Formats: sequence, structure tokens, C-alpha cells
Amino acid sequence: MSAALAAGYDRLLVDLDGTAYAGAAAIPGASEALDGLPVTYVTNNASRSPAEVAEHLRDLGFAAPDDTVVTSAQAGAGLLASLVPAGTPVLVVGAPALRAEVEARGLPLVEKAEDARAVIQGHSPETGWARLSEAALAIRAGAVWVATNTDATLPTERGLLVGNGSMVAAVRNATEREPQVAGKPYTPIFVDAMRAAGATTALVVGDRLDTDIEGGNAFGSDTYLVLTGVNDVQDVVAAPDRHQPTYVAETLEGLRQPRAATSPGPRAGWTATVDGDDLTVTGEPGADRADAKYVAIAAARELSEERRSGLRLTIR
Repeated sequence: MSAALAAGYDRLLVDLDGTAYAGAAAIPGASEALDGLPVTYVTNNASRSPAEVAEHLRDLGFAAPDDTVVTSAQAGAGLLASLVPAGTPVLVVGAPALRAEVEARGLPLVEKAEDARAVIQGHSPETGWARLSEAALAIRAGAVWVATNTDATLPTERGLLVGNGSMVAAVRNATEREPQVAGKPYTPIFVDAMRAAGATTALVVGDRLDTDIEGGNAFGSDTYLVLTGVNDVQDVVAAPDRHQPTYVAETLEGLRQPRAATSPGPRAGWTATVDGDDLTVTGEPGADRADAKYVAIAAARELSEERRSGLRLTIR
């Protein structure tokens, strides 16, 4: 029997929201699929400390020691510390977990724009107009600006909520400035995770093409998309090369299957045809419908990015 996909990597960099869990609920089968594998949980959500995230994972049935969680709060604070001298006063837009990470790097916290020489922005459900405006004033005055991540949405059990990227966009619109970003799809968070694990060969696992998959591709790693969160097969079919995953599976269980089982390509009983902007994948009687997505993605990749971007997928 062929070796499981996960066996080819010494570290799996696994996303949380939409991949391992959705809000307070675990994705069905996720903890079992990851049990015993070399996992580091990498999250763009900067609202909780690694210990809090690990405790939540353990409550949901995951094996998750505190040191197996890397957050964008850690990566963001580390990036900021590399950009400014020790002792630089920082205005934090975000949760207590982000404030703690900034303070731990020798950067004092201030509350007013006039006192700030740097701004770091991460997700917090308590962030409001006044705090965003204070950040905008500081940034317009020349403060260094770091964002922990720019995810537009936050997956939960209720659906997609407003993410940090949407609040970053408000500050961007008010300042006409661009932040430096630590979280996915940028590489600092992956560098931190691999260094902490002492690992060399990563598989980046997640549910978002524009963060997990783009980030893993940029990091030079293989990537694995699960269809339990933000993006679906239609999105993959129409995606540019930088968003194309190495592997695709409905759930994390595919990590325990052979590579060929989750690799886009031909499958018995399925054919693909392209007519204008329509990609149609047709199965013979008895063909496994789960195989259709791999045929569709492979067919789309034969086209140029421009042609691919307008494709409409139909599976028959």
C-alpha cells in the first residue's frame, strides 16, 4: 500500500478556523485525522494567546500542547520588533493577547496617537471606531504600521464574520498607507512555526486559497486545501496559479490517504470538456462523484489564468 500523504513531511502547518474547527465546534473527524501526526497549528487569528488556543483545541479533542500553536499575534509582534528599536512606543489595535506579545518584546504600549511611533493591528471583537481612528491618526503622522493578518472574513459556526482584514481596509482607506503583514499569506508566520518546531519540510494545510494556499506556495511548500471552510471547488477551478493547491480533499482525512488520492488529475469514469466559459465534468454510471473535483481542477489548469478566471463549473 502507498504511504500516507502526511508521511512525506516532518511538519504539518495546519490552519484552525474553517480547517480544525468553526468557532466553538470542531470540524467532524478533524481531531481523529490529525491524531499522532507532526502538527503545528498556525492561525491568523490574533485575538487569543497560544495557550488559550491550545486549551480550546484540547477541549475539542485535539492533541495540542501549548508549544504547537503559532498565532499571527506572535508573528506580528516579532515583525514589528524587527522594524523598530527597542523601547519604541506602540499603539495596539487588538486583543489582550496581542498587547502581551508586543510588551514581551520590549515595546511599551501607549493609548494616544500623539505618543505612538508604531501601530500594530490584529483582530478583536471589541475594536471600534475610536480605536481605528486613533490608529489612523498615528499612521498619518508617520508611525510604522504592522497588521497581523488581512483576512477579510472570520469563519464561525454561524458563518463568515468580519475579519481583521476588513478593519485593516478601513484604516488603509483613511490613511492611504499600506501595512506590513506578518500572517498568511506572508511568510513570517511560517518561518516562526518551522523554526519553533525544528522542522525542514512543511505541508501547509488550510481552507482559504488567498491565505493558506497562497502563503504556503509563496513559502515554497506543498499545500493542501480542505473544503470545510471558505473556498470550494468552483473557487479552485477559477483560481490563479498562486492560489492553486498541491492537494485537495473534502476533509483532513485525506492526509492519511496516498498522495494520488488527493492530487488533481484524471479519474476513471469521468471526462471534462470546456466550451467557452463552461467547464463540464461528466461521469459514467457508477463513477465515484467524489472524483469529479480532481478532474475539474486538472482540466482548468490546462487553461491560461485569464481563461480560467471566468470558468463556470458543472458536474453531471
